Amino acid sequence: MSRAKRIFLVADAKNFTNKLLLSSLRKQVKGFIRLGYDTQVFCYHDAFWLTAPVLSKLLTRQWCKPYVDELLVKQIKNYKPSIVCVGFANFLDARTIRLMRQAAPNIFFIGFDGDLWPEYHRNRIEVAKQLDLVVTTYAGSGIDAYRKAGVKCAFVPNICDPDVEYRYRVGDEWQSDILFTGKTRFKDKRYPTEDTRYQLITRMAKMKNCRLYGCNGQPSIGGINYLYAISGAKVGISVNAANNVRLYHSDRLTHYLACGTFVLAKRVPDSDLLFKDGVHLKYFDTAEEFFELADWYLKHEDERIKIANSGMEYIHAEFNCEKIAKYTMDLIENGTYSAPWTG
Repeated sequence: MSRAKRIFLVADAKNFTNKLLLSSLRKQVKGFIRLGYDTQVFCYHDAFWLTAPVLSKLLTRQWCKPYVDELLVKQIKNYKPSIVCVGFANFLDARTIRLMRQAAPNIFFIGFDGDLWPEYHRNRIEVAKQLDLVVTTYAGSGIDAYRKAGVKCAFVPNICDPDVEYRYRVGDEWQSDILFTGKTRFKDKRYPTEDTRYQLITRMAKMKNCRLYGCNGQPSIGGINYLYAISGAKVGISVNAANNVRLYHSDRLTHYLACGTFVLAKRVPDSDLLFKDGVHLKYFDTAEEFFELADWYLKHEDERIKIANSGMEYIHAEFNCEKIAKYTMDLIENGTYSAPWTG
């Protein structure tokens, strides 16, 4: 296909949350712009409030969806994009995609999914079936549900934004030996989560100079303060809810590496295709091994800082907004892209 000049993105933005700096949509837009593409974002969630006659969540969901879809179609017709990028926004369904395709026929529709277990997310599979390609941040068994539904998928890792994600100079209030940010477990019991994260956090909660945010009764943290907390940590834990999915790491790993902390990450299948053990980070397999490694690296500062610096430099160079956007455009134009993990 000829090079697209206009990219229309439909997703839920994080502009009014504490995740605004970490939004994948924000990073995607930045990457596309730096490659020379024009972009237009339609925030599906915010459009409900724009069209709502009454500020009621229940009434808005029931009454306003046809008007939101009408507004979306109108904007697509006004913009005449060459590519449509779809985030799996709340309330966006297969009918919405069909309306968009009618408004913009014969162009490429690509979806972006960073959530494991698409079969447990409302409308996810049905929406994906309407798209030409779905890019996921996981592979292997993680995309089985998509495969069964006939959805074409491709793996692309989480994006790093070196403009804001780097090691900050922080005061003593942000210093810690070990850091974890996130939930202990998912509330939805359908998700086949593991116990490793629970074991780690439960033990950490009893240790001195360990910081927990968003779990074990501790408040969550966001915005620049989130990046400060990472920058002040000597060791950051990266452990997924499920660690048996090929190439899958949550974006927590990306944030930690980019902000220059030394990362101990739970190993997943083909981990070394993304980051090299002992070069960019250190992998562990069990909770006991994690604490043994953490103790050793806290006592060997030079080696810890060496790996932390290497990880930060590597992720800034290889996982930045522009690089990941180029992989995405290669997929759209050629059906594939070249990276260490694609072989």
